[in-house]
Amino acid sequence: MIRPIFAQTMARYNRWQNAGLYAAADRLSDEDRRKDRGAFFKSIHATLSHLLWADHMWLSRISDAPPPSTPLAQSVSYCEDWETLKRRRIACDELLIAWADGVTDAWLTGDLVWRSGVLKAEVARPKGLVVSHIFNHQTHHRGQVHAMLTAAGAGPPDTDLILMEPLTA
Repeated sequence: MIRPIFAQTMARYNRWQNAGLYAAADRLSDEDRRKDRGAFFKSIHATLSHLLWADHMWLSRISDAPPPSTPLAQSVSYCEDWETLKRRRIACDELLIAWADGVTDAWLTGDLVWRSGVLKAEVARPKGLVVSHIFNHQTHHRGQVHAMLTAAGAGPPDTDLILMEPLTA
């Protein structure tokens, strides 16, 4: 389904996009970042907190990283402090890149099995599908944040993958 270069490219895209969104969000006041803007997770801060939580949860399933102790229902308050959220986002992005750089065709073969808190059951899905989901989930929620930042006048950068500098060997 996918190859290691997909995971490596998308991990770097994730870092690139997060850097731009967080820089735009930094131009807003804390009150503006936390304002209910009608999105699924309501605010810019809450959506970014949920996204960090989800990335930590997925990293715990695909690597030896520990899972978040916060339940999904509280993912919007996973990281309440803005400066801490920014630092943890940068660190998480680097973990995702390190993980992606270790992905092999052999690892992508077969299923990933995990216990889903949402489904309250053990789940097995093809690893390629899981990896695609992780990056699709990030893109989905970053799109929401991009729209909220745009509406707030913070002017986030372009999101087109094709604009990212290509990976070099």
